[in-house]
Amino acid sequence: MPLLELEHISHAYGRHAVVADLSCALAQGAIGCLLGPSGCGKTTVLRAIAGFEHIQGGDIRINGTTVSSPAVHVPPERRRIGMVFQDYALFPHLTVADNIAFGLEKSAATARRSRVAELLETVGLAGAGGKYPHELSGGQQQRVALARALAPKPDLLLFDEPFSNLDVDLRERLSLEVRDILKQSGITAILVTHDQHEAFAVADEIGIMHEGRIQQWDTPYNLYHRPANRFVADFVGQGVFLQGDVLNAREVEIALGRLSGLIPTDCGAGCAACGKACRVAVLLRPDDIVHDDDAATQAEVVAKAFRGAEFLYTLKLPSGERVLSLVPSHHNHAIGEKIGIRLDVDHVVVFRNA
Repeated sequence: MPLLELEHISHAYGRHAVVADLSCALAQGAIGCLLGPSGCGKTTVLRAIAGFEHIQGGDIRINGTTVSSPAVHVPPERRRIGMVFQDYALFPHLTVADNIAFGLEKSAATARRSRVAELLETVGLAGAGGKYPHELSGGQQQRVALARALAPKPDLLLFDEPFSNLDVDLRERLSLEVRDILKQSGITAILVTHDQHEAFAVADEIGIMHEGRIQQWDTPYNLYHRPANRFVADFVGQGVFLQGDVLNAREVEIALGRLSGLIPTDCGAGCAACGKACRVAVLLRPDDIVHDDDAATQAEVVAKAFRGAEFLYTLKLPSGERVLSLVPSHHNHAIGEKIGIRLDVDHVVVFRNA
């Protein structure tokens, strides 16, 4: 039985529907993520799980017990949920230790001190219990917020854009540290973010949201290599679509050559099933295009972005179409220069033309 289940939930503000028929489930000890652009409804879903919003349709269950439905609303304080906020929400007048102990007021003093010491060690702040929040860096404050949320041993932990106030390097490092802490603690968690790098670093499963619906709930690997629709393909990672001609159920031809793979039957009028030719859109990622000086196909460099170990090149094909390619940075080609490229595609991703 999943620890968290959302079944066909919906919610609106007045006439504006922000969540529509949304379903997903999260197993005990798993880390999930709601990922999507601003305004897609992801924060509203998180607030509904926490109990801050009364849903208008569907069911939310924790450990098999309904905590939200149109007829049921368990108060937030009775859901055994911890929450880490975007702005940390630490009490400035309390020490780090007292902030962490805030939710342990019913515990004996000895047990409370022991739990606080354990969590300070867990989040890498041993010895900092006597400091105040303003004496800590942003990353340290985030660790205190996490320790405070973990202190009562909740069944579920919620994160609302937890790393958005941090610089990029700290965000990436802390997201990996938080994942390790959650896994060591065996805590089930779900976070909301618009940053896919953050989502991929932390989550086991990710729900891509658009207009109040989950477009695909899957592993990061499948979201990147097996997107369910054009929105997911466009939102996750980088890539371009090239026009292709379906040759049969396992082959499609594009300007760079012929690709072999399972062509979806919905690419147009059932053509993959019957073998009739039709035009489709083929997704190519930057790692699908390999720089090869000996390749017959030449492409013109029209833009480049230096990324340290790699360049991300935008290349114009003889057909006029453009593709992206990741190339080791010691291959420093000038704008306007032509370079050899070849295909190296493991996952053929095809959609019918819009």
